[in-house]
Amino acid sequence: MKNFSLFALFVILIATSCSDYNKVLKSTDYEFKYKKALEYYEDEEFVRASQLLNELVNIYRGTSRADEMYYYYAKSHFEMRDYLMAGHWFRTLVKDFPRSKYAEEAQFMIGYCFYMDSPKPRLDQQVSQKAIDALQLYVNLYPNSDRIEEANRLIIELRDKLVYKSFLSGKLYYDLENYKAAVVALTNSLKDFPDTKYREELMFMLLRAKYLLAVNSIEEKKEQRLSEALDEYFTFVDEFPESKDRKDADKFYKEVAKLLNYNEEANL
Repeated sequence: MKNFSLFALFVILIATSCSDYNKVLKSTDYEFKYKKALEYYEDEEFVRASQLLNELVNIYRGTSRADEMYYYYAKSHFEMRDYLMAGHWFRTLVKDFPRSKYAEEAQFMIGYCFYMDSPKPRLDQQVSQKAIDALQLYVNLYPNSDRIEEANRLIIELRDKLVYKSFLSGKLYYDLENYKAAVVALTNSLKDFPDTKYREELMFMLLRAKYLLAVNSIEEKKEQRLSEALDEYFTFVDEFPESKDRKDADKFYKEVAKLLNYNEEANL
């Protein structure tokens, strides 16, 4: 009986709350609505807050209070994990009110919303690049901000994701034994991220891909591709003379040198 009474009380409270909220929704007193929207926001009732603010952002558009409406509307969406809509309204705030007291935080949140929507490394990373661009803009605009350290940390994390995505793209073609495509992808990865922590592995894969592409080429393309593989060998051993893959690299060299009748001392 006691449990039933508690349940009945809970139902009554929910019903009363819904009734009060419906009255707010139907009200034509916009100041009252805005006050209630902020109350709902502070009480972490973000769905209700956003529903009220959805109407108010249009009512107050073009007024001196619009930036505040945009801010809480964006924050409500963020708290509901709707990062796409949150980012849209933070961008609207910055665009329409660049001098607003909310502009600095909004600029950071634009990048942070993209960061939260950034996918796993194996997927397309356009959103990650947008996050980097937005956060870098924040760093440039507000170099003395308390959030600079956090922004830079997020940028580094996102760049690591781009580096890994680039590495995976090149390795995919390599693993599929599509060496022509692998050469292009691996070369681009090294060009785009010359300081990557995967540099040695990428360079060895590039050497092996060029070697296999060359030895399996038709005759009219073989000599040029063998020469390219030879150049890649010298580049690799010059940069990583103690590589764990040095023995395999030397085997490639000997085979390529033999096919090219390359007689120069290899110093192996």
